[in-house]
Amino acid sequence: MNYPKWVFINSGAGTPSFNMALDESLLTWHSEGLIPPIIRFYGWQPAALSIGYFQKVEKEIDMDVVNRLGLGFVRRPTGGRGVLHEHELTYSIIVSEDYPQMPETVTEAYRVLSEGLLEGFKNLGLDAYFSVPDTAEKRADLKKPKSAVCFDTPSWYEMVVEGKKVAGSAQTRQKGVILQHGAILIDLDAEKLLSVFKFPSEEAKERMRMKIPEKAVSINSLRKTPATAEECIAAFKKGFEQALSIDLEPYVLTEQQLAEVKALEEKKYANHEWNFRV
Repeated sequence: MNYPKWVFINSGAGTPSFNMALDESLLTWHSEGLIPPIIRFYGWQPAALSIGYFQKVEKEIDMDVVNRLGLGFVRRPTGGRGVLHEHELTYSIIVSEDYPQMPETVTEAYRVLSEGLLEGFKNLGLDAYFSVPDTAEKRADLKKPKSAVCFDTPSWYEMVVEGKKVAGSAQTRQKGVILQHGAILIDLDAEKLLSVFKFPSEEAKERMRMKIPEKAVSINSLRKTPATAEECIAAFKKGFEQALSIDLEPYVLTEQQLAEVKALEEKKYANHEWNFRV
């Protein structure tokens, strides 16, 4: 059977500002018809904290700790809450809103695109499933999250294993194109994660410290043998091909494209005005 051709980039570890600039550039190029739909995997160098488009740095983030730990910092073009990118595989999906059988609503598009994550976890031998908030209180939490920490609570159609969140995703739609990207936890340093956020009191921070093991889990805490980044890339690449019924072909950026990404990085994502806007 001939499946639709998408392209695939495994771009390795990049700086926080480069990673976000490349995701936005891919969205723009796809909107202009220059590239097919694309799936990208990447890492972070240095390890970094990314925050959602609407988050308030001064209110929610302890930048003294971020700087002391030598972490990078960037504001994403997508919504959601703060994510510590360290022991993980990050993915992004760029596809047109009018792609065949793509749901119009954000929630249902999450379900379709995240099927690839579901199959990827299965390829790693894990029994993952979609989170679906099943009470009015849980649904209300999605609109008014109790903390700035992404892995505090699963959202609609995010990945959970044994009731605990194992991947967090965020989405934006611009120029008729969906950008969904997210963090797949290979390992989790809960103490470092907590340290970069502000809490109203030490008691609140301690409550979160107690909650994290109940709310979030990593791939390697679920497996008898640790998974390497390469193993995860292969599992999730295959997972997206299975779930979306596509063929992924390698794609290499041209020098001109890299120059465009660098220009956007300098103008926007490496810019203090963008990252610390109020």
